[in-house]
Amino acid sequence: MTAKATSTISDQILQSLTDQIISGQLPPEEKLRQDHIARAFHTSHVPVREALLRLEARGLAISLPRRGVRVAPFDPGDIFEIKTMRLALEPVALLHAIPLTSAGDLQRAREAQAACDQAGDLHAWERANRRFHTAIVAPCGMGHLLASIENLQNLGARHLLATWRSDWEGRTDRDHSAIVNAIARKDSDTAVAVLKRHLQRLH
Repeated sequence: MTAKATSTISDQILQSLTDQIISGQLPPEEKLRQDHIARAFHTSHVPVREALLRLEARGLAISLPRRGVRVAPFDPGDIFEIKTMRLALEPVALLHAIPLTSAGDLQRAREAQAACDQAGDLHAWERANRRFHTAIVAPCGMGHLLASIENLQNLGARHLLATWRSDWEGRTDRDHSAIVNAIARKDSDTAVAVLKRHLQRLH
């Protein structure tokens, strides 16, 4: 197996496990067995080990002596740190992204915005919401910054889905609309100000 093929399978495993942990299909402390995962993806242990190491780096898994790799424990108190870090990083990424935002980038943001507004349940909304927040900052092209933001958004999504206790009600997100419209005008001050207000509302 080539290095590229191994990396591609590792990416697939990482994304699948990330989605399952965020959604709660894989609960805290669940053991992530390399042999089971390798069989499920019809692959060797090499890409599985790579995916698990990356999952640990994202804060979604932990490796414990004599207990193996497990889904990271869930601590509701972490949400304050996640919110604080998102408030510090996402406005910076957006500020650098706006001058580089193309028509295609803006279209992707509008599509994610529409998906949020049309979501029929919490899980669909959460996926679309992450897509939106990724789309508006992606044009900055700053790989390390974007990776940190993605990790924080994944952790925030896990907390949201684990702690949401209300009935789901669809709604139009006015902040998303205001941010996209400001980006279209290249109005960085307004876009960043609305994003900061929006992130302040995180629970």
